[in-house]
Amino acid sequence: MATAGADPDSPETLGAAAAPRTPVTNRDTITRQKVILAAVQVIDTEGLRQFTLRRVAQVFGVETMALYHYISSREALLDAVVEHVIDELYGDPDVHLHTDNWPDYLVRLAHGVRRIALAHPLLFPLIATRPPAAPWVKPPLRSLRWMESFLQTLRDCGFGPAASVAAYRAFSSLLLGHLLLEVSTHGAETSPIEQEPPGRADPADLSNYPVLLSLEKELTEDHAAEEFEVTLEMLLDRLDLMKPASAQQRRRHD
Repeated sequence: MATAGADPDSPETLGAAAAPRTPVTNRDTITRQKVILAAVQVIDTEGLRQFTLRRVAQVFGVETMALYHYISSREALLDAVVEHVIDELYGDPDVHLHTDNWPDYLVRLAHGVRRIALAHPLLFPLIATRPPAAPWVKPPLRSLRWMESFLQTLRDCGFGPAASVAAYRAFSSLLLGHLLLEVSTHGAETSPIEQEPPGRADPADLSNYPVLLSLEKELTEDHAAEEFEVTLEMLLDRLDLMKPASAQQRRRHD
């Protein structure tokens, strides 16, 4: 974790997410991985509204059609960009994949996602809006690997199925709400952006994610209204602690 007194937004404390990257140029040999890196580069510098396959092709000095040897469509490239950026969590030494200390796991993961948001502020809204890899998966943990890690860790720490899902939803909602507002102050575009129709997506292969599959029923249920009320009550309780004792007494009697 960041040391006391350090600037949490500095490159040093952003860690792996803000590590210097060698820019992709038109002198590079084109590969699928370099196409993804070039797309990240375009969005990081120009924003989502300027992102096109033609703009990515210009990075390599080629025609747009040349990219179709490596990526099937603009939408497929955006999906690959999201997966690539989320996977930066794997290179973050402060984020633990497996632990028996769930509060520490959630705190480290939250800070890891925030480091990604601050390292890619113009790109981060994409993580919050791309269709999930499975119908019941919500961002920012769009990656099936991270979804499995999250749910498995909570299960190992004694959370039941319903509690694991509730924790996941509360956690992801908190991160999305806060980080989308935060990156908007860095110039990120958070208003709706016109996208191509998604078409019929191939079903995701979930055979390697047994916990995710086992919780499909719970993850598919809609408890948005109830979760909103619980989150609001928790906020009120937290704010209540900040008020003078006399104000706390009045709220208890209301």
